[in-house]
Amino acid sequence: MFERFTKDAREVVKGAFPHCEKTGERTVGAEHLLLALFDREGGRASFALGALGLSGRRATVRQALEEARRRGGLSRADTDALAGLGIDVSEIVARVEEAHGVGALSGDPEHRHRRQARRPGFGRDAKAALEKALRVAVGRRDRHIGDEHLLLALTVLPGPTSEVLADHGVTYAALNRVLYGRQETQTG
Repeated sequence: MFERFTKDAREVVKGAFPHCEKTGERTVGAEHLLLALFDREGGRASFALGALGLSGRRATVRQALEEARRRGGLSRADTDALAGLGIDVSEIVARVEEAHGVGALSGDPEHRHRRQARRPGFGRDAKAALEKALRVAVGRRDRHIGDEHLLLALTVLPGPTSEVLADHGVTYAALNRVLYGRQETQTG
C-alpha cells in the first residue's frame, strides 16, 4: 500500500515513529501520525492546518493529546459514557498516579518496566487511519494517498485524535472546504 503514498505522506508515516518512541508507546498510534503531520512543512496538510489557524497552536494540540494519553487514551466521549455508569475516570487516574506516579497510564518511558528492543509497529488506530486515508483518496478518485488524505482520515476516526482536532476547529468539513473548496459528506 505504501507505494501509493506520496513522498509527503511517506514522510509523515516515518515521522510518526520518533513520536511513538519519545512517548514510550509500543505501537504507533493516530496521535503520532498527527504529531508527524505537524512536523511536515510545505505539504497540503500543512497548508490546510495553517489555513485553519492550527499551525501556531501546535503546543495546545500536543498538550491535549498528552492529556488524552494521561487518561489512558480515553476520549471525552469515553469518559462521559463511563461517568454515566458511575465511573469517574479523573478519580481513577488520580488514584493510579498517586500510587504509581504522574503519567502512569500514559505510556511514558519512565513508567515502562521493560522496553521493546525492536521498532514499534502500527497500532489499531494508526492502521485504521492509514486504511481510511486510502478510502478517502479512492473516494476522491485520487491516484495517490497524500498527507492531506491522512489528515482527513484522522478527523473522521473516533477517538482522542479526532476529538482534539475538532476542539481546534479541524473537522472533515472544514478541511474539505480548505483543500477542495467545497462542502462534502464524509467518505466511507
